[in-house]
Amino acid sequence: MELLRLATAGSVDDGKSTLIGRLLYDSKAIFEDQLDAVERASERMGADYTNLALLTDGLRAEREQGITIDVAYRYFATPKRKFIIADTPGHIQYTRNMVTGASTADLALILVDARNGILEQSRRHAFLSSLLRIPHLVLCVNKMDLVDWSQERFEEIKAEFRDFATKLDVADLTFIPMSALLGDNVVDRSANMPWYEGPSLLHQLEEVYIASDRNLIDARFPVQYVLRPFSDAHHDYRGYAGTVAGGTFKPGDEVVVLPSGFTSTIASIDTAEGPVDEAFSPMAVAIRLTDDIDISRGDMICRPHNQPHTGQDIDAMVCWLTEQSALRPRTKLAVKHTTRSARGLVKDLQYRLDVNTLHRDEKAEELRLNEIGRVSLRTTAPLFYDEYRRNRLTGSFILIDEHTGGTVGAGMIVGPTPSTS
Repeated sequence: MELLRLATAGSVDDGKSTLIGRLLYDSKAIFEDQLDAVERASERMGADYTNLALLTDGLRAEREQGITIDVAYRYFATPKRKFIIADTPGHIQYTRNMVTGASTADLALILVDARNGILEQSRRHAFLSSLLRIPHLVLCVNKMDLVDWSQERFEEIKAEFRDFATKLDVADLTFIPMSALLGDNVVDRSANMPWYEGPSLLHQLEEVYIASDRNLIDARFPVQYVLRPFSDAHHDYRGYAGTVAGGTFKPGDEVVVLPSGFTSTIASIDTAEGPVDEAFSPMAVAIRLTDDIDISRGDMICRPHNQPHTGQDIDAMVCWLTEQSALRPRTKLAVKHTTRSARGLVKDLQYRLDVNTLHRDEKAEELRLNEIGRVSLRTTAPLFYDEYRRNRLTGSFILIDEHTGGTVGAGMIVGPTPSTS
């Protein structure tokens, strides 16, 4: 069964957690003891209804403040598809949580309160969704019951957001009017909005086409581990384990190994369930080659005539994730890219981006917590990468503080650093 990863975003109090709670409740994806716990918590809070938002606002601090702080993951399934929901926070001080929660999403739900329209946080999350190259965007105009189910109000918000989205890179945009609290257009079509002829949210989530979103052209296989069982039954087995990051691989395909440049042919592809005739993203497999080549963790298996960029100088958009330090030119950090590790030096901070206005501050001297900017980075070892817009797996990396071992930044590769010569 196909898996869809989705992230929710939007301004505080737009109803993200309530929407997810409604999805789980109406699709019969919660247990009785969970519902009982939510009902008791609702009573303690003085609510005269079951507050479904409490299904996802699991932290005590979230329940007390009525806002989402951390990224809450929820899982449910219908007969058509499995889902993983990342309920990401809306407040600006938790931008890093939104970036990490949405980084693997196939689809983003951006909620808007029908009374307030498009706010600064709505624009910020739409931009971040675009920056993270989330292929599908659904604008959920929530709380339509509080504007008397007005079609005119829905069309106003739709037009305003369309105008803003022209500045972004959004491939697929859908608009759905709804009431998460009452369930209108969440799982079932609403009788209160007969003028809306589109799908309910769950129908959209079940039917949105995601098979072509992954890069099936550029074959990429970062080697994670070399399998040598050394048992009598497998004394001659030598496989290279990892996760396919792009394209397809089949037995008989000619491949090249980077950085050595040696070529070989795929002898077989194995999985935990046995050999397969084809491997594609995001399958975890072990590839065997017909030739014995010195291959280790961090190497890349690809096609001879379709290779990734190889280089030590890259430009990237970086989101800074820590308050303990700042990113400045000359900062030295560890770089983790696919299965490859290197040390890196920040050569230049080209600009800091205001995610609310999209203004580029070219005089900025540093990036602080939750800030995003474009940097030039030089690594001690060459990376095998694609541009992030082409492949989210081989086009992303994380920055690690070598002293603490903590992840301090998340990067999206724009391309090689332009030559200044």
